Amino acid sequence: MNTVLITGTTSGIGKAFAEKFANAGNNIILVSRNKSKLQQQQIYLQSHYHVSVKYISCDLSEVHAANVIMDKISSMGLSVDFLINNAGFNEAGYFIDTSLEKELDMIQVHIKALTALTKLVLPGMIARRYGHILNVGSTGSYMPCPCDAVYAATKSYVLSFSNGLYQELKGTGVTVTCLCPGATETLFADKADISNTLLFKLFVMQPETVAAIGYKNLLKGKRTVTAGLYNKLLVLSAKLLPTAIINPIAQWMVRS
Repeated sequence: MNTVLITGTTSGIGKAFAEKFANAGNNIILVSRNKSKLQQQQIYLQSHYHVSVKYISCDLSEVHAANVIMDKISSMGLSVDFLINNAGFNEAGYFIDTSLEKELDMIQVHIKALTALTKLVLPGMIARRYGHILNVGSTGSYMPCPCDAVYAATKSYVLSFSNGLYQELKGTGVTVTCLCPGATETLFADKADISNTLLFKLFVMQPETVAAIGYKNLLKGKRTVTAGLYNKLLVLSAKLLPTAIINPIAQWMVRS
């Protein structure tokens, strides 16, 4: 029976991933900030799916969060077979107006914590010659996003990092997949105050659908996957069209 470590589990795509893996009979380690929500989620998953569920209440914006998480997992006597780096948030708006503190926290969560957790679980996976890592990127991984510049930049890192690591790990028994969703029906948009923008009015996907796509392609060992036909067309357009055209369109979708 595999053990799955999932970050950002109490809502949205992370919550959907937790149910997906639990339904398939895996043991789960939940990581999020809100201890009471984690406790409720633990009870729910154990009672509905009859698997072992542990939780670690941790703020990934803290510098040493990844070490704290791995120390606690080690003290539980567990090893990680699947790592789902899902935790994330957004701070959208004109860069001159946005919160530097939140943006630095975003960089910490999306880049530093993700990189550290991946670094720390890999030796064990490689030694066992078995493991799967899924990093949640974004359609914004493929394009600059005015009025969402820092968020898109962090997700561009996630995609590039995942692609490079995928190649390095060939032949080790460990795979890395980057899942790139577009607008999804979660608390993400409300927290970033972008739920009323055009981006979140067109072709918004359900988190369960996004998680199912990620789960299927993770098991296949796919390098990258963009969730949904509309998002695939959006990414294709970003690859084909010059930045001078993509930039104003992206800004219009985030601010309109």
